[in-house]
Amino acid sequence: MVWRSQVGCQTGLLSAHMTFRNVRCHEQDRAQRVKISGRKLLIRMRPFSKALASCTLCLTLISVSAMTGSAGPAVTNEDGKYFNEDGEPTYNIKDDGTVDWYTYSGFRRYHSECHVCHGPDGEGSTYAPALKDSLKTMSYGKYLEIVATGIKQVNAAQTLVMPAFGDNKNVICFIDDIYVYLKARADGALPRGRPKKRADKPETAKQNEDSCL
Repeated sequence: MVWRSQVGCQTGLLSAHMTFRNVRCHEQDRAQRVKISGRKLLIRMRPFSKALASCTLCLTLISVSAMTGSAGPAVTNEDGKYFNEDGEPTYNIKDDGTVDWYTYSGFRRYHSECHVCHGPDGEGSTYAPALKDSLKTMSYGKYLEIVATGIKQVNAAQTLVMPAFGDNKNVICFIDDIYVYLKARADGALPRGRPKKRADKPETAKQNEDSCL
């Protein structure tokens, strides 16, 4: 199964058609299509709620033992974006600590959009779990699904909700960046704090960002 997430949406509504190489956003379609194990899973998008995004009852990316995290070492490089042997995005950190652009971008985007609930460096908080732990077992496909459509967990004691971020451009346009940053944290490849060295921003990253935002 080969994944490529190259978001180029004008509306910010994720209609992810993740078949081998592309994630495409269509203005006419408010649904996320995800190809998982040869099947397409159609998930209707829920409207993004600013009230939910404020962290009241915020939960995200729950680790489930059946979900297997598989970022692994980088084996291919496409204009500064690295992929593992399964074709999933991953990080690349050199011996001197220099991180690839997308990992650095993920650090920035995570601390802009996610850390209020999930804590600095993916360490978790009283609001939501530590994503550096969640991404140890969660698959890339499940991560995409939860970020785009949200998740809700209800039990006798409490109701915990993570809102859907499929229409939040500041998240969905950088969904892979955040993923590779958190995988680096989950794998113990990246310490806490801002990376001290980073690669230059690739031209492809600039083009994708301009087309999505």
